[in-house]
Amino acid sequence: MLNLLRRYLSQDIAIDLGTASTLIYIKGQGIVLNEPSVVTIETNSKKIVAVGEEAKKMVGRTPGNLTSIRPMREGVIANFDMAERMLRYFIQKIHQKGTLIRPRIIIGVPSQITQVEQRAVKESAELAGAREVYLIEEPVAAAIGAGLPIIEPSGNMIVDIGGGTTDIAVISLGGIVYSESVRIAGDQIDGAIMSHLKREYSLLIGDHMAERIKIEIGSAYPLPEKKQMAVKGRDVVSGIPRTIFIDDTEIREALQDCIATIVEAVRLALEHTPPELAGDIIDRGIVLTGGGSLLQGLDDRLREETALPIVTVDDPLTSVVLGVGKTLEELSLLRQVSTHSSLYS
Repeated sequence: MLNLLRRYLSQDIAIDLGTASTLIYIKGQGIVLNEPSVVTIETNSKKIVAVGEEAKKMVGRTPGNLTSIRPMREGVIANFDMAERMLRYFIQKIHQKGTLIRPRIIIGVPSQITQVEQRAVKESAELAGAREVYLIEEPVAAAIGAGLPIIEPSGNMIVDIGGGTTDIAVISLGGIVYSESVRIAGDQIDGAIMSHLKREYSLLIGDHMAERIKIEIGSAYPLPEKKQMAVKGRDVVSGIPRTIFIDDTEIREALQDCIATIVEAVRLALEHTPPELAGDIIDRGIVLTGGGSLLQGLDDRLREETALPIVTVDDPLTSVVLGVGKTLEELSLLRQVSTHSSLYS
């Protein structure tokens, strides 16, 4: 009787547990949380001081007694304890019911996640209060969220560029026909910018500044108009803060290796696509999603490299969690897309 009551009262939730951000979708309500995947703790006591948006503001600014931690790295859990505590905090924040209420949770994960990494994600969710945990590959979830007809016997190609990984998948009949995953995405692009400025200007910058540069003047293809911005950091030699000016051409060159890796992964996926499905991709094009797809000119670069239509979804930051959420609303869809996957249970 108690189990029946729990099932009746609990709110099933879908989670996009991302390297950069965690998004949560509640069945019947939509997206209810979108916060950075960051936790700030007291260094000695390990007591949580802040989680999410407040914790991100502290990154690079904490005194010696505080430490900011990103539990997710390259799309998977890097710090099990912090991931569990972060998930618990987010679930309690949006799930304002008693402690007896344990939700069913479906989580989006990278397509080439290992069994050990799968187990870590599931155990973190269970410790955070889940009654049942299901996993679904992020490219499949992103395709569902983008409205692609993935259940049909036709080819759909999606490129999901997140914070830690780029997942590329060809999907047909609800399953992944071929997938490719590279651990080059938003974080590595930020890192390439930081390394370039340190190497060329002996200037140290933080994550926030690198992200700003990426958003404002970062690009994968020449821009219609030249862009320039001031960058503030600390001189490696003198230790004194200083400001330099950089333009989009310089940053584009700094990102060449990252972009080339993503392009090569897309090419590899196309080479391994069955001929019948390749024809569908020629007609429908390649669908870009994930926060990394917002890099200026990336669609133009891929269009030039592949000679195929490139479509960026309307809201690439939410397509994964919307797709996972749709499987909550239609559990039959979860069973369909899980037919060829070991991630269902």
